[in-house]
Amino acid sequence: MPQTLAPPAPTPARAPTPGTSPDPELRALAERHGLTVSGARPSLPEYTRQLWHRRHFITSFASAKLTAMYTTAKLGQLWQVLTPLLNAAVYYLIFGVLIGTKRGVPDYVPFLVTGVFVFTFLQNSVMAGTRAISGNLGLVRALHFPRACLPISFCLAQLQQLLYSMGVLGVILLCFGQVPTWSWLLVVPALTLQFVFNTGLAMVMARMGAKTPDLAQLMPFIMRTWMYASGVMFSINLILQGKHLPQFVVVLLDGNPAAVYIDLMRFALIDSFKANQLPPHVWAFAAGWALLAGVAGFVYFWKAEERYGRG
Repeated sequence: MPQTLAPPAPTPARAPTPGTSPDPELRALAERHGLTVSGARPSLPEYTRQLWHRRHFITSFASAKLTAMYTTAKLGQLWQVLTPLLNAAVYYLIFGVLIGTKRGVPDYVPFLVTGVFVFTFLQNSVMAGTRAISGNLGLVRALHFPRACLPISFCLAQLQQLLYSMGVLGVILLCFGQVPTWSWLLVVPALTLQFVFNTGLAMVMARMGAKTPDLAQLMPFIMRTWMYASGVMFSINLILQGKHLPQFVVVLLDGNPAAVYIDLMRFALIDSFKANQLPPHVWAFAAGWALLAGVAGFVYFWKAEERYGRG
């Protein structure tokens, strides 16, 4: 009796290789039934709305990271204040006493401590942003959420840490003869602008660090160089006096965003730091840097949203 051959089994449709476009018929079928690509990047307005909906997660995650940062240390949260204070003491000994940068700078200790606290805020935000994705791959791969939550949370944690330090800074200012005035209220807009700048820069570094984890090892050297060019331990105005530097160097030093935010804080808190020591249009510089870094950093980070945690 002749055998009847069974019809060949249908060949299953192959899923498109990641990074390639699906078959046009499959794409049309998916669109007709409202299906979307898994992990696709949302539009920028939708991404912003998703971030806003997760604002409580951002603040809670920031507080949790800040609490966990010093849980193994015996002094605990005191290190939030002790670390910048110890740095300021070292800089005072080396730069203020041995090198003599305190000459010609009235109220040098408040001048130095303010600069150290403000730059530490910038430095820690950038360093935390660099590791925001590469250091949290388990979270990124396990849960679906806007990845921008991570660098924003880390910068918010650094802002909380700075606010704790500001209480100690206030005590130092009072001990060295600074009297609270209405100008102290300028701290609020200055810190707000710096927070936006720090967050935008942290997002840029988060995307770069996600692709190149070794960048985290290089950043301490870059940040140290930036600190030396920002007038943390010395007055840029005094250093430039009598030196015939090219004009573009003077513009770069005056427009350095770290120096701009440090100068604004010194102007707000220290009576002897006068307006003539500020670069021209300093508030415009501060707002411009915040707007540029905040917007450009956010868009730059969003562009790679679907690639974080893959590969």
